[in-house]
Amino acid sequence: MKFTHLNEAGSAYMVDVTEKKPTVRAATAHGEVFCSPDVLQALTDGTVPKGDVLAVARVAGIAAAKKVPELLPLAHTIGVHGATVDLEIREDHVFIEATVRTADRTGVEMEALTAVNVAALAIIDMVKGVDRAAYIRRCGIVAKSGGRSGDWSRELPRLRADDAIAEDSTK
Repeated sequence: MKFTHLNEAGSAYMVDVTEKKPTVRAATAHGEVFCSPDVLQALTDGTVPKGDVLAVARVAGIAAAKKVPELLPLAHTIGVHGATVDLEIREDHVFIEATVRTADRTGVEMEALTAVNVAALAIIDMVKGVDRAAYIRRCGIVAKSGGRSGDWSRELPRLRADDAIAEDSTK
């Protein structure tokens, strides 16, 4: 297996994309923030003491997508031409989906992942005073399009293996 960010000597370097032609690219990532039923109800009702958690998380995620090269030392500076962060309160968690688009020389997978993770961190930051046990789970890329490798997507499993074991033990 050859890693693209290692040279022949095994040293990390930034891949040179100068000669690549810009193409339209997109990536979508998902993540989840689990918190107490009381916090989920407060999110639904808009009564979290620190304010509109979902609005802050959305803006934090979008802003984070544009900061990736400052956080990941080998990431390229690219034009983030579109970024959406959608949040949905579900039965036992907040579901986060971020999609980032560009017309550039390299993909936006790291930007989508960063958007989801920073949105999740913003939620944790805003609810930690009322739910210290809130946590982030299952963040990952679920789709990408464009570029040399083309389109890719996956279905996320409904349950992880350890979730199935825990579920079975309650029966």
